[in-house]
Amino acid sequence: MLWRALSISVMIIILICFVLSAMSHVQPIHQPNAAPNMSPAVHARITKLLAENAVVLFMKGGKDQPRCGFSAKVTDVLNELAPNFVGIDVLLDEEIRQGIKLYSEWPTIPQLFIKGELVGGSDIITQLFNTGELHGLLGAPAPDRSAPQITISEDAASAIRAGIADEPGVVLHLRIDRRWQAHFQLAPAEGHEIKAHAAGIDILMDVATAQAARGMHVDWVESLQGAGLSIKLPRAPKAVQSLTVAELAPALRAGSMLIDVRPAHDRLRAPMPLAHRVMDNTTLSSLEALDKSTPMVFLCHFGNSSRQAADHFRGLGFTELFNLEGGIDAYAREIDTGVVRY
Repeated sequence: MLWRALSISVMIIILICFVLSAMSHVQPIHQPNAAPNMSPAVHARITKLLAENAVVLFMKGGKDQPRCGFSAKVTDVLNELAPNFVGIDVLLDEEIRQGIKLYSEWPTIPQLFIKGELVGGSDIITQLFNTGELHGLLGAPAPDRSAPQITISEDAASAIRAGIADEPGVVLHLRIDRRWQAHFQLAPAEGHEIKAHAAGIDILMDVATAQAARGMHVDWVESLQGAGLSIKLPRAPKAVQSLTVAELAPALRAGSMLIDVRPAHDRLRAPMPLAHRVMDNTTLSSLEALDKSTPMVFLCHFGNSSRQAADHFRGLGFTELFNLEGGIDAYAREIDTGVVRY
């Protein structure tokens, strides 16, 4: 079946759902006025945020780790067009979470403001991005809307056609996220998408996906684990590589940068004795500004959070990324028993 997935080079998620647009006309929303029911202090905080920052997204989660799908979609768009945008995590501040809804007279999160003006939420931002209007609002060059060349093997095409036949009235949509994971979805066409055609199948996608999908090849594979689609994306950055603790010191001598992503209390409990940098809210932007060819090794407790951090940098286009497998725990067991295990 189309929704049975097998991760070969990229995990494909097949979701069957209908996507209905909440807005029939896409345009920036009016400048908000002071809401009569909100605290003057909260109003002043929001006004100050908007006055000091040209592009502000009120969202669930942070820029590096959105905590809802709608916030993640807008974050992907802004990372493409305005990577220095300010993200405000409303989950950390209940006054702002409720206050911004009163301030803007808009009931949902996320909310994007450009130069103090509310532009809209996830659906509106997605549509503005795909039409190119958001590029104009942010002073970015007009997008390339040419269709990418995609190839689909006959076996894969047969499986896709079978899935589409089960859902009349919908078409195949493709989205490639910032981590270069491809997602297929069956949904009605909205009218603003870019259309590619391969093996007799129409594939609709947004502007960013069209760029990432150039040269994409879709195949069907079967193994002991099951059967599913295999995707190859020639434009994808090199995948995060694994590094053992025995390989760490030689990698650092060769010029790799070690980055500890653990929270401050864990770093104090078990300090990493080798030279390293810390990744937290105060250092993230400086790390993201490094040359994309900088070799980076990411470290955490057991090697899980560090891989997520490395994947974040892969999404930004970094090409030499390594995850320290086993984390500081493996380093303490195998290399330096003086490091505290916890």
